[in-house]
Amino acid sequence: MIHELKGRTNILKYFLSAMVLILFLSACGKSEPETAAFTPGFIYEFIDGNHVRFINQTEGEYHILNWDFGNGQTESTTSKSEQFEVYYPQAGEYDVTLTVIGLDGGRGSLKKTVSIEQTDFEVTFTLSVDAAHPNNVNLENTSVGTFDSFSWIFRNRVIENENSAVAYFPYAGSYTILLKVVKDGKTYSSNKPVTIALDDPGYFSKFGLVWADEFDGDAVNTNNWAFETGAGGWGNNELQNYTNGSNTEVKDGILTITALKVDDYKVAGSYTSSRIITKGKHEFTYGKMEIRAQLPSGKGIWPAIWMLGNDIGTAGWPACGEIDIMEYVGYMPNTIYATVHTPAGYGSNGSGNSRALQSAEEDYHIYGLMWTEKEMIFYVDDINNITFRYAPTYKTAENWPFDKPQFFILNVAVGGNWGGAQGIDNSIFPQSMHIDYVHVYQEN
Repeated sequence: MIHELKGRTNILKYFLSAMVLILFLSACGKSEPETAAFTPGFIYEFIDGNHVRFINQTEGEYHILNWDFGNGQTESTTSKSEQFEVYYPQAGEYDVTLTVIGLDGGRGSLKKTVSIEQTDFEVTFTLSVDAAHPNNVNLENTSVGTFDSFSWIFRNRVIENENSAVAYFPYAGSYTILLKVVKDGKTYSSNKPVTIALDDPGYFSKFGLVWADEFDGDAVNTNNWAFETGAGGWGNNELQNYTNGSNTEVKDGILTITALKVDDYKVAGSYTSSRIITKGKHEFTYGKMEIRAQLPSGKGIWPAIWMLGNDIGTAGWPACGEIDIMEYVGYMPNTIYATVHTPAGYGSNGSGNSRALQSAEEDYHIYGLMWTEKEMIFYVDDINNITFRYAPTYKTAENWPFDKPQFFILNVAVGGNWGGAQGIDNSIFPQSMHIDYVHVYQEN
C-alpha cells in the first residue's frame, strides 16, 4: 500500500515538472510588445488673432496624417511637410487633434487646445412672429464682421442679400429658418426654429398667374412643349404611335390632340396620336394648376392630363413622383380620375379617387390641382368641388416625392392595360381631346 502511494506521488511530481517546463518554454517564446515606429507631434503659431498655422512635427516612419482642427474642418494628407492655415472666426477654446497612421496600420494621436480670444466673424440673426400677421416671420441679419453675400432659406424658398426680410408660412406648424453666409469663398450658417400657430385663411387668394399657354397661335409652341414620339407601349401596353405633330392642331385658341386609326388589327401601331410635354422648358414646384379641356369618348380611348418629376431620368419611376390631374377611360363614360403615384403606392395601388362628371365629353371643364408643401387637392371647375385630397400625415421620400419640380404631359392613348381593359371599338375614330388653356398660379 505504501509502495503504491509512493508510485502515485512520483507520477504526480513528473506531471507537475512537465507542466512547469511547458509554461516556461511558452513564456520564452513570446516577444516583447513592439514600440511605436513614430511619435505624433505638431506645433501651431498665430498668423493673426483668428488665423492659426499648424505644422507637423511627428517623428519616425508613418503613412497618413489626419487633422481635426476643432472647428468642423478636417484634413488628411500623406505629406509630412504640408502646413495648414485655419480660420477660427469666433472666440473660444478649440481642441485640435492630429492622428497619425503608421505603415503597419497602427495609430497614435496628440491633442492640443487652441485659445481664440477675439470674434472676427459670426453668423447670427433675430426672428419674431408678426403679431398683426401671424403667418409672417420678421428676419434681421445681425451677423458680425464682413462677408461677401448671404441668403435666407425656408420652405424651399430663398431670399438673397436682404438684411431685413419676411418669411411667410401659410400653415400652422414648426419650421426651421436657415441663414447662409459666404465669406472668402466658404459658407457659414446658422438656423433657428419658429412655430406658427394657425393656418392662413387667405392663403389661396395670394396666388398669381406665373405661366400660361392659351394656344393662341397656329401651331404648338415649341418654347413651351416638346413632342414625345414612338410606339413602344409606354409602359402600359398602349397601341398608339405618338407622332411628331401630325396629330395635333392649334386653331381658334384651342389645342386639339387627335387619335387616329391606321388599320383594324388592334396591335401596336394600329393607331396614331400625340403626347406633348414641358420637360426642360417649364417645370414647377407647388402651385395651382388649371387645365380647361373637353374629353374624347368611346371604348379604348385613354386621355390624360398629368405631371412627372423632372428627375425621372435619374430617380426613375415612381420615385420621381407622378401626379395625374385627370385621367379618363372611354369604357367608363362620365367618370374622371385623379391619382398620385409614389414608391409607397403606384400603378393599380396608387392613391386616388374618382367622381362622376356627366358632361365630360360634351363640355369644357377645368381640371385643377392645388399643390402645396402640405397637401394636394384635385378638383373640377372650382376648388370646392374636390375629387381627391392627398396629404400624408408623416411625409417621407416614399410617400411624398413632391418637394421638387414636375413637368406637364398632355396625351391621348389608345388601348393599354387600363384604357383597353374592355377592348377597343374601332368605329369611334377619330377621337380628340380639346384643351383651351393651361394655367399655373403660385404665391405672389
